[in-house]
Amino acid sequence: MGRNTVTKEILDVGLIPVIRASSSTEAIAIAKAIEAAGVSIVEVTMTVPRALHVIEKITDYFGDKVLVGAGTVLDSETTRSAMLSGAEFIVSPILERSVIEICKRYSKTVIPGAMTPTEVLTAWEAGADLVKIFPCDSLGGAKYLKALKGPLPQVLLIPTGGVKLELVGDFISAGASALGVGSELINKEAVASENFGYISSTARKFLQAIRSARQ
Repeated sequence: MGRNTVTKEILDVGLIPVIRASSSTEAIAIAKAIEAAGVSIVEVTMTVPRALHVIEKITDYFGDKVLVGAGTVLDSETTRSAMLSGAEFIVSPILERSVIEICKRYSKTVIPGAMTPTEVLTAWEAGADLVKIFPCDSLGGAKYLKALKGPLPQVLLIPTGGVKLELVGDFISAGASALGVGSELINKEAVASENFGYISSTARKFLQAIRSARQ
């Protein structure tokens, strides 16, 4: 899948569910629950045990129906391995130029992390397709995102960290191009009790909230 197609899919859907799990089996079950809700994107963090195997399994299971990305990527070696495992986009909590460079080399969507205006612009000028604002809640949430968009309207921002369902409208109004959502969507208690229907239901609510906020 081409970089432009992947980036467009992320922008169109507006939601990147971030999967952190204690096992590969658990991660795959979560991905199935998310897809059942009509969400065609998942991000598997490198903190998941056997994360590259999980990416392979999800890619094999869903094929083109789900866009699979790798998250918490910190270096070019992991980036390359994730790509070979089937990751179509790469997300990092930091601004690491080597990660951006290898993604550009192989035409993969890259979403580096940034906090300050300087980091945001540096990431954008280095070739980021979107920039992840992390940890957004600690920085001021939607208010901080809006403040960044003022001098940097051209940068496509994805707030991650503390993006709650009731705050979706605030983040979209502040200029978010998409939302990265982890524990607020993938509830730990629901996963522990294997209540994956709850995760599907929450994912649908996030999708609806994004669509409503964009109208």
